[in-house]
Amino acid sequence: MWKKIRNLFAFLSVLPFSMDMDCLTDSAKLMWFFPLVGAFLGLLAGVFGWATNFVLPPLVVGALSLAALLFLTGLHHTDGLLDLGDAIMCHGSAERKIEVMHDQLTGAGAIGLGVMTYLTTAFAFVSLASYGNTFSAGYLGVPVIISGIIVVELAAKLSMVVATWAGKAVHKGMNSPFMDVMHGKNGGLRLATALALSFAVAVPLLGLAGFAAVFAAALAGLFMVVIAHRHFGGVTGDVLGATNELVRAVCIVVLLAVL
Repeated sequence: MWKKIRNLFAFLSVLPFSMDMDCLTDSAKLMWFFPLVGAFLGLLAGVFGWATNFVLPPLVVGALSLAALLFLTGLHHTDGLLDLGDAIMCHGSAERKIEVMHDQLTGAGAIGLGVMTYLTTAFAFVSLASYGNTFSAGYLGVPVIISGIIVVELAAKLSMVVATWAGKAVHKGMNSPFMDVMHGKNGGLRLATALALSFAVAVPLLGLAGFAAVFAAALAGLFMVVIAHRHFGGVTGDVLGATNELVRAVCIVVLLAVL
């Protein structure tokens, strides 16, 4: 079990965990654990934001907190976000859009979607930082900036689980082990476990706002599947990566609206 967890952290972050040749397979089998990995990464970035909030203005703290979170994830999903932006802006068949998604060029669609996503997220993180180091509305008394970043990163990871479970694969690729597992015998159980873990962490931390963020993540994950099926005929690895980044932005906005 430890080997699988080590491979999962190595796959989803830049933390110093070694990986082996079973990394993708092990990560797929533990996809129900994705939200807890997101929560841990959010905790690290949140504590960083909380500490800098004592000495820096919210505008800087919010930007640095997002930068810290993206660094911890190794910008692992940014490439998928940019590729999705180019592919959706492309006119033509699903095959043509997938071809554009896989090329090495970065076009206006990629830049536009990337800028909009990260600007929205950064300014929302600034709003979290503006709460100062006041405690959250949850039951655990954790500062808002820490609990907020934990919940939104947890929710972002949950959305990938939902999208993998609900979508169909376009072709064989890095996403194949995950699609196979989530469409296998215990796929529904893995999804239910991921949802239960997400609510079990988010609600004590942020109460109704935490519940709303997790619920929004599940809906947004399903919406991303609809978009992917419409444009590409199914879900690709890039779509799953983009889902993480886009849903993070959606969930932090929802969280702030409820707070």
